[in-house]
Amino acid sequence: MGFPTIIQPSSFYPDQKLFLSPPIDLSLPLFHLKFPKLSRHFPVQLSVATNPPPPPPSSTQPQQVAPNSPQRLLKELAQRKKTAFPKKKVPPRQFILKPPLDDAKLTQRFLNSPQLSLKSFPLLSSCLPPSPLNNTDKTWIDEYLLEAKQALGYPLQPSDQLGDDNPAKHFDTLLYLAFQHPACERSKARHIRNGHSRLSFLGGYVIELALAEYFLQRYPRESPGPMRERVFGLIGKRFLPSRIKAASLQNLVFPYDDIDKMLRKDKEPPVKSVFWALFGAIFLCFGLPEVYRVMFEAFGLDPEDESCQPKLRRQLEDVDYVSAEFETRQLSWQDIIAYRPPPDALFAHPRLFRACVPPGMHRFRGNIWDFDSKPKIMECLGYPRPTNDRIPEITEARNIELGLGLQLCFLHPSKYKFEHPRFCFERLEYVGQKIQDLVMAERLLMKHLDAPGRWLHEKHRRLLMNKFCGRYLRDRHLHHHIIYDETVQDRFEHNRKLRNPATTAVQQAMHGLAYTVYGKPDVRRLMFEVFDFEQIQPKEVKN
Repeated sequence: MGFPTIIQPSSFYPDQKLFLSPPIDLSLPLFHLKFPKLSRHFPVQLSVATNPPPPPPSSTQPQQVAPNSPQRLLKELAQRKKTAFPKKKVPPRQFILKPPLDDAKLTQRFLNSPQLSLKSFPLLSSCLPPSPLNNTDKTWIDEYLLEAKQALGYPLQPSDQLGDDNPAKHFDTLLYLAFQHPACERSKARHIRNGHSRLSFLGGYVIELALAEYFLQRYPRESPGPMRERVFGLIGKRFLPSRIKAASLQNLVFPYDDIDKMLRKDKEPPVKSVFWALFGAIFLCFGLPEVYRVMFEAFGLDPEDESCQPKLRRQLEDVDYVSAEFETRQLSWQDIIAYRPPPDALFAHPRLFRACVPPGMHRFRGNIWDFDSKPKIMECLGYPRPTNDRIPEITEARNIELGLGLQLCFLHPSKYKFEHPRFCFERLEYVGQKIQDLVMAERLLMKHLDAPGRWLHEKHRRLLMNKFCGRYLRDRHLHHHIIYDETVQDRFEHNRKLRNPATTAVQQAMHGLAYTVYGKPDVRRLMFEVFDFEQIQPKEVKN
């Protein structure tokens, strides 16, 4: 038997008088215990004999608040506010509107921007950073730029020592921007992030156009389908890390990581962004011939590599002639660079025209389409363009070739392709699509100086949707002149799922013809004046 535990009245606080019933025996089971009823207004404090005494109350212990105390009312009010009006999340800082700059500061900011420093090179000026480079940027240039120039085969002297009339004066700045991909630390600065994304936006279309021209002249009998596979094998996203490594530029792209040990999802997007931006900078400063040199010499692209070969497919037999300059040998990239058109050449790009328009097109000269449809199309497009030729025979010969090229643009593959594979608009459509993309990219860059590359990509995509390109052609009522085979003509004219892609292809083929005959300015004229791709010209109101 143990001693029963007795709860006694608390004797630790003599000032508090507690009146309890006699001592309670805790040795009994709990359900036998009966506690006396106590008033709820008097706090009861019980002490167990075996436990240590509680600590004495401190003077700072909060006293019980009276029921009508203002402190208690304020506390209850705060609790109710928490329940009824929960705390709202603050929006991120980039969504908080800032007060606009006053006119003087805004004017000074624009005048100090490098984008407004060049009047003779508007496209180059639009790709410069929107604000001058700071000390952090110049530190990277001093430390790494010589290595990049040496890898790409450029002289090591600073480019700002060149004259103001030389676009290569800004090559150092553009080359620095090209390496600041979104995953690096310096891209957190807005002027660096936007400058790199704009260069990358332009460079992607430059590479596509350069390779399209190269393969059209290198393979004069091949259709565009295998050519697109060759392009993907050369500059596809999964192959670009090996290209960067071949040029010894991997340490500039990933200074703290080993490119061979990185995951594909971590290394491919930055490498692609840097690769495109590099060619955007080279194109702006040195032009398209230098793009070929860097592509095939510095990066080591090999069009005969096994990974670049197209899939085996059934080839249509091509019995037609090609131009004499393509008969003897296969052209290399050195031939593309070294070629200079003669002074009295018929076209802006003579060899590219011969690669797209077969010599046998002369058999169609004088047919019904030539007399019925060609005058209406040439009047709608504003052809022939005024030129300054020394000899009138040159102008006459160019106009004849232009008419044959227009007939090829409207020659649908269903007509002659199975017997004569190159007698359709496919090759002109291929180069026209690429030059159309590049011209629109240049237009957007010069029009939206402060827009980042991602926004420009989306704007570019929405303006050049296939359904819009074909609609502009149909708005001019030129789709009635497309030459279909008699067996499919009714289907293509009344089924929009067949008609719309065909009209889009004709539209792009006309841009390709304009580029080969008159050059890039005529493509701009067709896109923004004749067909109004931006839809900003006033429309005539129909009654």
